[in-house]
Amino acid sequence: MKFGLFGSAKLNKIKNDIDSSLSYNEWIDYNIEAEKLGYESTFTVEHHFTGLGQVSASLNLLTFLAAKTSKIKLGTAVLTLPWHNPVLLAEQVATMDLLSNGRIQLGVGKGYRYNEFKGFKIDMNEANARFHESIDIMVKSWENKEKWSYFGKFWSFEDIIVEPFCYQLPYPTLWMAAGNHEAIKNVAKKNANLLLDQFSPLNEVIKRVQVYKSELEKNNFDNDTFNRIALARALYIAKNEKEKMEVIEKRMEARSKVDKLSQRPDGKNESSIMSFKGPDEALNGALIGTEDEIHERLTNLKENGVGYLLLVDAGGGIDHLKYFAKKIMPAYH
Repeated sequence: MKFGLFGSAKLNKIKNDIDSSLSYNEWIDYNIEAEKLGYESTFTVEHHFTGLGQVSASLNLLTFLAAKTSKIKLGTAVLTLPWHNPVLLAEQVATMDLLSNGRIQLGVGKGYRYNEFKGFKIDMNEANARFHESIDIMVKSWENKEKWSYFGKFWSFEDIIVEPFCYQLPYPTLWMAAGNHEAIKNVAKKNANLLLDQFSPLNEVIKRVQVYKSELEKNNFDNDTFNRIALARALYIAKNEKEKMEVIEKRMEARSKVDKLSQRPDGKNESSIMSFKGPDEALNGALIGTEDEIHERLTNLKENGVGYLLLVDAGGGIDHLKYFAKKIMPAYH
């Protein structure tokens, strides 16, 4: 198995949230240490207008980290494409790929928080169409070495050549976030790697792995789910049951804040990431527990085709990062 990190930094004055428990400088130090400990990657979120201090300029943060490291892969989880000019984004990704000597892992998604679409004045009902148009434009940007034009529903570009060219040719490894089964099939049809969220319980993860693998096979693509699926999981190594439940309670409190940001005015949100909210699901969808309980969950994931985990710091900080690397990770290499 491979282990990376998931989440991002936060403002010092903001309390912990579901993605971030470290300040900006702490997050940089955390990832420098992660590289020394042998972690594969670090994937950062992109969020806006939350009041929770979450990182909005993910590529800027990762570019700074790239200058401080040399091996750890630098991922986005995710860049929300409906909010970005796809040509400008393609240029920025290529520049970072060059500066990092090919370490960028590009995770992209459609977005699921209503408040962010409202803030950008973008119709959330257009998210899917905008996402797919942006992907097409970005791939065209990286693959074409001569001038080209594009005239679409949301974006039009005329007589352009996108520079610089990527370090990884024709472009960086592409990861797509998806949860519902039809969306997962679409990821497989594009032959992209799959990012799975940090909340879904084991039984749903297993279903999603099978849907993805089956669709890859149907399209004659590489079906190595062990390396083509990255699953985010919150990590906290608890000393006892009381400490475990305290961490779960804090996590549920933070999750409720995100739920409020995500809901539409009608109180609905169709995103699969919003489906799993209860304390039992929080436990089943996380690596929060004693060392023995974490081993049990890792073994279950491995046996069901998940070989790449992205760990979310649930409050243990650098001490838990070190403990996991030295005491738990070696059993799965």
